[in-house]
Amino acid sequence: MTVPVPGLARRLAAFLYEGILLFGVAVITGLVYSPLVQQRNAMEHRAGLIAALACAFAAYFVYFWTRSGQTLAMKTWHIRLVRADGAKLGVPQALARHVLSYAWWLLPLTAASQMLKHGLGFGAIACVGVLSLLGYAMLALVLPGHQFLHDLLCRTMLVTYVPAPKTAGKPA
Repeated sequence: MTVPVPGLARRLAAFLYEGILLFGVAVITGLVYSPLVQQRNAMEHRAGLIAALACAFAAYFVYFWTRSGQTLAMKTWHIRLVRADGAKLGVPQALARHVLSYAWWLLPLTAASQMLKHGLGFGAIACVGVLSLLGYAMLALVLPGHQFLHDLLCRTMLVTYVPAPKTAGKPA
């Protein structure tokens, strides 16, 4: 049985929408974290805030992926995350996928740090960053099952999922 795989454009659209939702998660995390540590300016306790954000993002994804296989962005774009055998993810597998998904950012960050060392401007860094991110996404076009690299490594896959329409119960 073959399962329909969402197209790359739809997955990237869900990725962008997810970024908007994560902005809200970041704001709430900051609103909770700052009073707890009595943070008076952005430079104080910055490492702790970064750790709190990392934990909040991980909790967000692990919760939704183990519960229904879909975040709100994934529901909107009819995408579901499942194990390679079609079953729901467990917490260890969801956490591993979340951590490995940061591979998207390794090449752009490495390139940006090298470009800064050589005095290149922000425009060049932004171009290389965008091209690196698109390159990682395009890799899905040649990988087995058209999945992202982190999905292959974690034995997960993104599939198209359109829920059955809800029918209202009619009185007899």
